[in-house]
Amino acid sequence: MATAPEYGEGIDPEHALKYAIQHIAGDRVEIVEGVIVPVTPTWDHENAAAEIRDQINARARELECVIGSGNLDLPNSSNWYVPDLAVAPKALAKGGSALLPDQTLLVVEVTSESNAETDRVVKRRRYAEYGAPLYLLVDRQEETVTLFSGPGHLGYTAADGPHPFGTPVRLPAPFDLTLDTTGL
Repeated sequence: MATAPEYGEGIDPEHALKYAIQHIAGDRVEIVEGVIVPVTPTWDHENAAAEIRDQINARARELECVIGSGNLDLPNSSNWYVPDLAVAPKALAKGGSALLPDQTLLVVEVTSESNAETDRVVKRRRYAEYGAPLYLLVDRQEETVTLFSGPGHLGYTAADGPHPFGTPVRLPAPFDLTLDTTGL
């Protein structure tokens, strides 16, 4: 009599987990350090993301990029993120299901009460490790904005901020624009 295989035998757990969350009906979820987390932003959260989107939209079009909250895969890890905003080249986004952080030009995370430490620490470290060139952290609890750049395996090498809401924040090339953070 044949026995059933042990759980996980012949199965890649990372692939299985990432496949499963893409097939959850009705909700958007992400995986943060192996934990499945629902993505359910409040209207205040959405307002902050919209403020950033509105200010970078024209420049993103000029760069032939799209702004969205599409899936970002972090291969060989138990992480699958759904950023509040990411700017990615249209050529990569069209027909793509998930991109890698190093394929973006900018990733924006807006904190919520439930995920502030994750955005401040875990995602910042992982985005740097996976090569996202710019990471903008809009911290609603601290009412600050910080731009991280210079990604590396140990984190970002440069930080501009934290700046209190209302302080202009410069996005470097390829954006070359100053964000008005008053409405955040």
